Amino acid sequence: MASRTLPRLILAHLLAACALAAGTPSAAAAADDKMGEIAATVAHTLENAHYNRQQLGGEVEPGVTQARRALDRYFTLLDYNRLFFTQEDIDGFVAKHGDSLHDDILLRNLDPAYDIYDRFLDRVEDRVAKIRVLLEKDYDFTSERTAQLNRDDEPWPANEAEADRIWSARIEAELLQAIIADQALEEAAAKKKKEESAAAEQAKPEPAENTAARLPKRTPKETVMKRYERLLKSLRDETREDQASTFLSALAQSYDPHSEYMSQRALDNFNIQMGLSLFGIGAELRSEDGYAKIQRLVPGGPAERGGDLKVNDRIVAVAQGDGEYEDVVDMKLDKVVEKIRGKKGTVVRLQVLSADSPDPSKVDVITIVRDEVKLKDEEAKAQVIEAKNPEGGDAKIGWITLPSFYANMDRNAGGSAKSTTKDVAALLKRLKREGIEGLVVDLRRDSGGSLDEAVRLTGLFIDRGPVVQAKATDGTIAPMNDPDPGVLWDGPLIVLMNRLSASASEIFAAALQDYGRAVIVGDTQSFGKGTVQTLLEVDRFMPTFARNGKSGAVKLTIQKFYRVKGGSTQLQGVASDIVLPSLTDQEDFGEGALDFPLGYDEVPAREFRPAGNVAALIPRLREQSKARVSSDREFGYISEDRERLRKQKEENAITLNKSERLAEIAEDKGRREARNEVRKKAGNHAFAALEVTLDTVDAPQLQKVALDKPPKRSSLEELTDEEDPTKPAGEEVYVDPVRDETLRIMQDLVRSQGPTPVTARAEPGS
Repeated sequence: MASRTLPRLILAHLLAACALAAGTPSAAAAADDKMGEIAATVAHTLENAHYNRQQLGGEVEPGVTQARRALDRYFTLLDYNRLFFTQEDIDGFVAKHGDSLHDDILLRNLDPAYDIYDRFLDRVEDRVAKIRVLLEKDYDFTSERTAQLNRDDEPWPANEAEADRIWSARIEAELLQAIIADQALEEAAAKKKKEESAAAEQAKPEPAENTAARLPKRTPKETVMKRYERLLKSLRDETREDQASTFLSALAQSYDPHSEYMSQRALDNFNIQMGLSLFGIGAELRSEDGYAKIQRLVPGGPAERGGDLKVNDRIVAVAQGDGEYEDVVDMKLDKVVEKIRGKKGTVVRLQVLSADSPDPSKVDVITIVRDEVKLKDEEAKAQVIEAKNPEGGDAKIGWITLPSFYANMDRNAGGSAKSTTKDVAALLKRLKREGIEGLVVDLRRDSGGSLDEAVRLTGLFIDRGPVVQAKATDGTIAPMNDPDPGVLWDGPLIVLMNRLSASASEIFAAALQDYGRAVIVGDTQSFGKGTVQTLLEVDRFMPTFARNGKSGAVKLTIQKFYRVKGGSTQLQGVASDIVLPSLTDQEDFGEGALDFPLGYDEVPAREFRPAGNVAALIPRLREQSKARVSSDREFGYISEDRERLRKQKEENAITLNKSERLAEIAEDKGRREARNEVRKKAGNHAFAALEVTLDTVDAPQLQKVALDKPPKRSSLEELTDEEDPTKPAGEEVYVDPVRDETLRIMQDLVRSQGPTPVTARAEPGS
C-alpha cells in the first residue's frame, strides 16, 4: 500500500502548491484546505506515533482496514443511538468510501466526511418534519406497546419504513413522559402556591409575583417538538471545521478509546481541566430553552465580585469590549462559553434577561472585566472525621477526596503551577496536626490525569522504589521511580475506588497495593485503563505554509503501563481487597465496555522493597466488613436497586400505557419516600467532621461540616438540561453507605495496626 500511496502524496503536495499559486481561495475553501492538511497530519501522526503503529490501509481484522473502522466510528459519533441513518445509508457509504478512505485522508480529501455529514443532516431534517406530523396526532396512551430505551447495541433500521416504526414508538414515549412531567410540575406549583398563601396569611401580604424568570408555558407536544428543533439548529450551525473535527476524532478513536483529535477549543478546555484555572468571568452555564442560563457563580470570580450577574439570569447577547453584540439565543453552549472567555484584563459585555426583574422583557447590560478563575471545586480537599469506636471513644480519621490528578501543563507557570501532589501534601500535613490515626484517599469518580502526578503522589506513602513500568511500542520497558525519598504518611491507609476510577488513579492504587502499603476498598475492580497518552500539537507537524497556531492537538496512546509486579491494569483494573456493593459495580463501566481497547499482557516484575504488610490483615478485615454489610439496611437497598437496573437493562423497554407508567412512577416514588422516612427515623450516623481545604490548611480553627449532606457538585461535571419533576418533593436524606463502611474498615485497621505516632514521620524533601 505504501508504494501506491507515496506517489499520490507527492502529487497531492504539488497540487496544493499549484492551488496556492493560483490565487486566494474563498473562506470556505480555505477552511476545507486547512482541515484537509490537518487531517493528513493527524493520520500520519497516528500511523507513526500510536502504540499500534497501524497503517490506515492495513487490516485490523479480516476484511476490515483501520480506515474502515474509522468510518464505523464516525457513523456512531453522529448517530450513537442508531436512529437517523438506515442500513441502506451505511451500506451505500461503505461501498462508496470504504476502500478509498485511507487514500482520501492522506491526500487531504475530507469530502467523504462532509458527504456523510450532509446525508446525516438531511436525515435529521426529514425526521424532524415527520416528528411534527406525529405530534399532530391524538394519543390515548392505552395500548400495550413499548418503546426501546437504548438502541446503541441494536442494528441500524433496515430502511426508512423500519425507521418510521421505531420513531413512532419513540415520539409517543417522549410525549407521554412530557405529559407526566407537565402534570407533576403543575401539581408542585399548586402545592407551593398554597403553602406560600398560608404563610403569607400568618406573616405579611404576599409580594407581587415575579414573572421574570418564567418562559411562556409550552404544551407537552411543543416541548418535544422544541427538543428536536434545537437539535436540528445545532447541526445546521456546525461548520465544515466542526464536521472535520468530529471525523478526526472518529479516526483517532478507531485506534483505541483514549486517542482523540482535539480542536483548539477542546484543547483549551483540556488545559483548563488540568490546570484548574481559566480566564473568564467565573460563571457556570447550562442550556435551558435555548438560553445560556447562569447555573452558579464561582466564588471569588469576577462575576461574583461585580455583583450584577445572578443565578438564573439568561444571556441573550455577548459583545467583546466596545464591539457589536452577537445574539447567542439558541447557540450551542460551548460556543457561548467560548465567546465569554478571554484574556485577563479584557472586557466582555452581556445582554441579560434578569431573573428578578419585574419586567420579564427588560434586557440589562452587564460589563465584566475578565480575570483568572480558580476552579476550587476540582481541587483536592479533606476532612477530619471523628468516628465512634464500638469500645467507646472516638477515632480521628483523615479523608482526602481527589477529583483528578491535575497539573498545570504550562511549563512556564513556575512555582505557582497547580500540582496534585503539592496540594495533597499540604492537606495531609494539616490532617497530621489534627492527630488523625488513619487516612482514606477517596478516588471514586477520579478518571485520572497526569502520570507524573500519580508517581509523585505515590511517593508520599513509600520511601523509594519503582512505582510503575511503561512499555513503548518497540518493547522497551522503563520504570518510573519515586522521585523524592521520604514518607509523609506511613500510618494505616485505605484507597477507596470504584469502576469510574481510572488511569492515574489505578497507577496510584496498584503501586500501594503491590508495596503492601494500603488496603484497596470499593467495587470489584477499577476502570481498567492501562495506557499512557501524550498530547502532540498538530501545528508542530504541519507544513510551514499551513501553520496558524490553531490546529488543535492529537492525544494519542504511546505506551502501556504495568504494575511493579509485572501485571497490567489494562482491562483487568485494580482488584479491591474488600469489595463493597455499589451501583457503579457493573460491567457497563470500564475499559472492556469501550470500542477497540488494547489487550491485556504482562512484563517482568521489578525489584522493590515492600513498604508494609497489610495483606496479612486483609482476610480478617474482609470478614468483619462482610458481617456488617450483610445486615446493613443501605447495602440491602443497593442490592435491590442493582437487581432492578439489571432487569430494566435486559428488558430495554418503556411502556406506552399511561396508567402503567404512572403506576411505575408511583411505585418508584413510594419506595424513595419510604426509604427516606426510615432514614429520618434512624437519625444521623455517628460521624462528625471538620473540613480542610487548601484555603484553610493554616487556619487556626477548622469549620464543622455535615456528613448527611450531598457533596457540592463538581463544576466540570455535566449539567443536565432538565430536572426530574417526578421525584418526590421535600429534602431527601443523603446517605453514603460505602463511605460509612470504609470508615468502619479503617477503625478495624487502626485497631489491628495499633496507634500511629504521626508526629515522628519522615517527610519528603521540598
